[in-house]
Amino acid sequence: MRITFQPWGESMAELLDVSRRAEAAGAETLWVQELHRSATVTAAAVAGATTTAKVGTGIALAFTRSPMITALEALDIDEISDGRFILGIGSGVQKLNEAWHNAQWGKPVAHIRETVRNVRQFWVSADEGSDIALDGDYEPMNIRGYERPFNQVRTDIPVYLAAMGPVMTRLAGEIGNGWISHELCSPKFLAERVLPELQAGVDKVEGKSLDDVDVVVSACCGVHPDLATAKRYVAGTVGFYASVRTYADFFEFHGLGEQQQQVIEAFRAGRGADYLASEVSDEMVDALTMAGTRDQVAERIAAYEGIADAVKLSAPVHGMTPAEIRAAQDELISMIADMKGSIS
Repeated sequence: MRITFQPWGESMAELLDVSRRAEAAGAETLWVQELHRSATVTAAAVAGATTTAKVGTGIALAFTRSPMITALEALDIDEISDGRFILGIGSGVQKLNEAWHNAQWGKPVAHIRETVRNVRQFWVSADEGSDIALDGDYEPMNIRGYERPFNQVRTDIPVYLAAMGPVMTRLAGEIGNGWISHELCSPKFLAERVLPELQAGVDKVEGKSLDDVDVVVSACCGVHPDLATAKRYVAGTVGFYASVRTYADFFEFHGLGEQQQQVIEAFRAGRGADYLASEVSDEMVDALTMAGTRDQVAERIAAYEGIADAVKLSAPVHGMTPAEIRAAQDELISMIADMKGSIS
């Protein structure tokens, strides 16, 4: 199981320094988010600052860019990284797309399918100079007379899909080179809910197996010598996701539906999504995150062995001060170095 990492920095300079340190510690892929920064711009910066680790968007929003812009940005980052780039995309939620970005939502599974189709077709056609004529309910693409006048490192950059619900997860198995979870994904949920749906998607493609889909599970890690402090660190992340009603099935699966509702009620009462840690119980933290000493967290991570191909580790950020995030992240990078050392 590969160890990968999601860097954080209060400034871009710090984020790049953290990326280099994580790479040196043994992180095999560096994943960058999209919310407070542009995922593709950040990925380009990380690609230029590192030399060996793969660089992935984890994730870039699929519907807020045209497929052509997504394809072009991917080609540019792949060139900067000398073929180390992974394009991770996801739908996001409806309100974010429509209210924040004025982007079309529609039926997100069909929309993602057309987006991935167009991106991949553009990579091939731009290299060859061939025409593109693709119909679609969401992303029709018609291009004539276009040939990209630069050498492309690859025309088959890996595409990973972020998915949580069963239908989108099946699509990831069908058309994706990989699948990425959001920050909360227990081994039980991965084994019982995700892998069967990925397999169902894979089964739609002749000659494809689950081994052809890179399963990347995300793990929010609060690493601290004091267990209570470690749990406090990650509680904010649990609260952030629990405030989103879309994740109700996920919390119900873990027997945490009523506790999620308490978080939602606090959110509706005016508490900011980043400041819900006080509404999160130890039961929620234990079920959904990794919190404790280095050895305790490493043991929790090991529970994904045999069901995930890679684990994406990240420090908690929601409801924490920059100094706290920095300390938690430093502990996590040091833990990665310990883990990689023991593996080697």
